[in-house]
Amino acid sequence: MITNPFAIFALILAAILLVPMVCRKIRIPSIVGFIVVGIMAGTHGFGWLGGVETIQTLGKIGMLYIMLQAGIEVDVNDFRQQRSRSVLYGLYSFLVPFVLGIGTSLLLGFSWTTSILMGAMYGSHTLMTYPIVSRYGVQKNAAVNIAIGGSMLTITLSLLVLAFLKANPEGTWSVIGRIVVTLGVITLVFPWLAQQFFKRWSDATSGFLIVMTMMVVSAWLADWSGLEGILGAFICGVSLNRLVPNLSPVMQRINFVGNNLFVPLFLIGVGMMIDVTVMWSDWKTIIIALVMIATKLSGKWLAAWLAQVSFGLQTAERQLIFGLTHATAAGTLAIVTIGFQTGVFDNVILNATVLMILVLCTSSSFITEYAAKRLALQEEARLEADKTNNSWLMMTVAENRHYELEELSELSELHEPEFASESDWSEATQLINSHSKAAIIYHPTQPINTINRLLVAVPRYAEKEHDFISCFGLVRRLSSQLGAKVVFFTNVDTQRALQAFCRRKGKYLRASYREMEDWEDVLMIAKQMAPDDLIVLINARPSTPSYNPLFEQVPKMVSRFFSSHSYMIVYPEQETGAAVPDILSGDQPQASKTWSIVSAIKIAVLRILEKIQRR
Repeated sequence: MITNPFAIFALILAAILLVPMVCRKIRIPSIVGFIVVGIMAGTHGFGWLGGVETIQTLGKIGMLYIMLQAGIEVDVNDFRQQRSRSVLYGLYSFLVPFVLGIGTSLLLGFSWTTSILMGAMYGSHTLMTYPIVSRYGVQKNAAVNIAIGGSMLTITLSLLVLAFLKANPEGTWSVIGRIVVTLGVITLVFPWLAQQFFKRWSDATSGFLIVMTMMVVSAWLADWSGLEGILGAFICGVSLNRLVPNLSPVMQRINFVGNNLFVPLFLIGVGMMIDVTVMWSDWKTIIIALVMIATKLSGKWLAAWLAQVSFGLQTAERQLIFGLTHATAAGTLAIVTIGFQTGVFDNVILNATVLMILVLCTSSSFITEYAAKRLALQEEARLEADKTNNSWLMMTVAENRHYELEELSELSELHEPEFASESDWSEATQLINSHSKAAIIYHPTQPINTINRLLVAVPRYAEKEHDFISCFGLVRRLSSQLGAKVVFFTNVDTQRALQAFCRRKGKYLRASYREMEDWEDVLMIAKQMAPDDLIVLINARPSTPSYNPLFEQVPKMVSRFFSSHSYMIVYPEQETGAAVPDILSGDQPQASKTWSIVSAIKIAVLRILEKIQRR
């Protein structure tokens, strides 16, 4: 056995480096490779790392990482849309294996207590193959959101069964009280603390450390309440979802450290627990393991099939749900360990469970990889069909905020934008009017990941701009990354077009609407602003369908009424050489000095009325 810490660390780093390379060559998932390395290096193999508790401890952090990633990377808009499906699938995924597990356990001659606990073990699963989904870029797929949302309910129900079975009858209310306290701290206190932290310290390193601290504390609170650390980490990820956008520097650090250190250590630790000699030394263990594997696979496959039938999913989506949700590790290990310590499970069940973990982790990685690859190819083909070659101009006025512009472009998934900073509004307007490309003027007053709502003012006929879909896509992507609610301010006709955009398959956006008949009413937004709102004004250049002479007053308006809030002024790309639609002649007044004076008077009156109302 290797005892020198430097040698141990060198061996682990070599494995983390070489295993993915070897697995790519022989075309097997790297998850399987890391588990095999753990089997070889553990006490049941060559004994190189036998008894090294540090690996097991760091491996537990890896499991927390996986659950945190799954929670953070949930698409909040899709999650809200899919929440009823997620709940229903969570019931399928728990109850079907739970009932099958109780039945098969009773047939094997186990007691009711043992059978119920084994049923809870079958109902549980671990999202350990989620990194495969993330690597293929299909984590936004509806099937993934259903599986992850259902996992929260499945894991909770399994661990609640465990918590109540191991609790004393006199301590039942104590367990419930601790669970309530834990959920309150993780879902209410932590998001508030994180938001205040990000407002004061916006660097990625500090953000990474605060998220890691909250993950570990959440796991500790979950253990303290009688649940499991993995559930605490998962709930923590969901709670911090909107504060840690998927494309943010903080998330990049989380993924890098987790995927390249802690997750491989977790998989190696799982492999170190497996004793392959059991497979030929005890036939009873093998028989029970085969029954357990068949029960778990049957239950999870039936649950995935029920989800496909209920929700009209594709075959690849059913396969992905099945691949994600039949792997088992942390939750199952917690149940079997406590069952063994309390005498409910004997040594045969313990060894059979370890064999089941090996088989299911291997099969899950293969199935998830196959299904994720199929969906990624379909997604790529769809994106190619919808692809636009827009180039964006991003700028700030009278301030140099290059870092903030880069962060906004990454979160908005803009392709190689051009950045600029102008000294005053006249130069900014001149630059925008000299280009036909889509443009954004951005004024940040707080870190963008602390934004709660997007208040979007959309002028009349904006939907008739040939590039309006790109502006809508910008809002939708920002909402998805930030987990921010969207409120559109527009007239009735444009609202109907926006509702149609929001309902598009695969581009869903949950939004609310406020009626704003004319652009001169845009100041009504000022009365509804909250401290953590981002104001988005959809503007237009002259000689375009939605242009309004009042747009000339926008610089004065934002400086006077919105300067204390973050705001964006968005210009759709202008179609060069296109004729001006007749729609302008009837409804839109021509730009003139008289119209500008009238507009200025209206703004002044609205400002006076607002001051009177405040008093």
